[in-house]
Amino acid sequence: MDISITLFLLKIIGYVALLLWGTRMIKHGFLRAYASSLQKVIAANTSNRIKAFFAGMGVTAILQSSTATAMICASFASKQMISTSAGIAVVIGADVGTTLVAQVLTFDLSWLTPLLLTGGLLVHQRYKSKGKTQHVARAFIGLGIVLLSLSLIKESSSKLGEMEMLPVILNALEGEPILALTVTALLTWLLHSSLTAVLIIASFTSSGLITLKLGLLLVLGANLGAAIAPFVMTYNMSARTRRITTGNLIMRLSMVLLLFPILGTFITFSEELHFDNLGGREIIHFHMLFNLLLAALFLPFVKTIASLCRKLTSKTKTDTNELIEPLYLDESALGSPALALACAARETLRVAKIVENMFIDCMYALKKEDPNIIRIIKEADDKVDILHTQTKFYLARITEEALDPAESSRFIQILGFSTNLEHIGDIIDHSLTNIIINKMEDQQYHFSDEGFKEIQNFHEKVLNNMKIAQATFMSEDTKLARQLIDSKAEIRIAAEESVKSHFQRLRAGIPESQTTSPLHNDIIRDFKRINSYITSVAYNTLEKADDKQTHPKPKDCKYSI
Repeated sequence: MDISITLFLLKIIGYVALLLWGTRMIKHGFLRAYASSLQKVIAANTSNRIKAFFAGMGVTAILQSSTATAMICASFASKQMISTSAGIAVVIGADVGTTLVAQVLTFDLSWLTPLLLTGGLLVHQRYKSKGKTQHVARAFIGLGIVLLSLSLIKESSSKLGEMEMLPVILNALEGEPILALTVTALLTWLLHSSLTAVLIIASFTSSGLITLKLGLLLVLGANLGAAIAPFVMTYNMSARTRRITTGNLIMRLSMVLLLFPILGTFITFSEELHFDNLGGREIIHFHMLFNLLLAALFLPFVKTIASLCRKLTSKTKTDTNELIEPLYLDESALGSPALALACAARETLRVAKIVENMFIDCMYALKKEDPNIIRIIKEADDKVDILHTQTKFYLARITEEALDPAESSRFIQILGFSTNLEHIGDIIDHSLTNIIINKMEDQQYHFSDEGFKEIQNFHEKVLNNMKIAQATFMSEDTKLARQLIDSKAEIRIAAEESVKSHFQRLRAGIPESQTTSPLHNDIIRDFKRINSYITSVAYNTLEKADDKQTHPKPKDCKYSI
């Protein structure tokens, strides 16, 4: 019978893609449903290496991704929420966790496939857009897809053995063990899933497509590739972040070098116990042995490994600029839009506080005429610009996942508030500071006591609105939103009264008012513009509460996104 190698290779590629999609659905389903809880499990169990080990193992058994767990640890390390040694212990547990999942998935669970697919679909449709239940249902659909793809891969790979060219290629790999290790490590890195790679290797071995010796070589490569993925992902991050992924790479590479020379012993042992009658399970057993030995050898010495990693990871530009690095944009949270939006909101609130301090410093500089304060304000604006850009790109990555209506509304609110804060920073940096600099350079500019008191009072009103806006942004409280909108009318009235008072002083011929007239009006104008940007967050809150008719959005609202 003629067999088209191209057709079967395409089928295998398609089934592998299906397997990857299934594991991705499981990971993202559980992340979206329980991301916060899983992170708390890791954060709360790092007081000693044993608890950290089991925390990593448990979280990875649920997520089916040691890479995801490693990235959570790296994120915690960057915020100094977890020590390097505790993070390495969690990663060791994560490595063992993937082997438990692999052991379960190699059993004949084909009878579960229709139940998982049908039940998951029905629950997903029943609880569509209703929080955690739909995400858990999606994870079960993913598990059904994984089981289906594994059976399809096993069925098709047995036919690939009948082809003439493929055995020649595979035999060549067996004769070049270093090449086999390298190729598998790179493929696992591209797949970002050692679990997927090991399951495919087990299927190929059980069908007789590859020999046990080659299968074991490929498992070593898959375990090495699993450490490369998080290492590359954190390569340009801070040294504190890279220590955990560097430790993971060191441990896995050491195990590959240790086990590589004794593969023949494992093969002899499996033949004596007749493991070959169990299909590809000897591959899974070896995968588990690899990670259990890794845990036994390195878990007692995590502090030593952490110390070595501190010496190996030199500081980069990222470390020297840590003050302008985001604190809350957690990469590991991107799989859960709700959690990622919470991270973006916290970072935006941090920017709001920086802008608030800029506004306070602006008034202080106006009083003291201190050029050092101007420099501090300009440095703060640079920081605001950088953090706004990073928050914007972080939000753009969240949209790769489907957002429900509530998440979409929050997404727009965060982006809008962040953008308006950046505009306020520009007003302070490019307009208000120039006014202050002009006042400092020209000694004839002196505000009258009454005029300067008006500016101070106006500043206090806007500053108070900044604080209310931040509280409104985080709590989405409609009472605070209405208070903020009402205060906008008060600000407008205060601005009009200030202009009237200023012209009365001009008519009275007060010299200070005559010389500072342009400065006074420009400062009040900029304060009013800042208040307009600040109050914009209130309209989004009221819109979400279906309060549009009671509080219509005025035409002059500068809600910019």
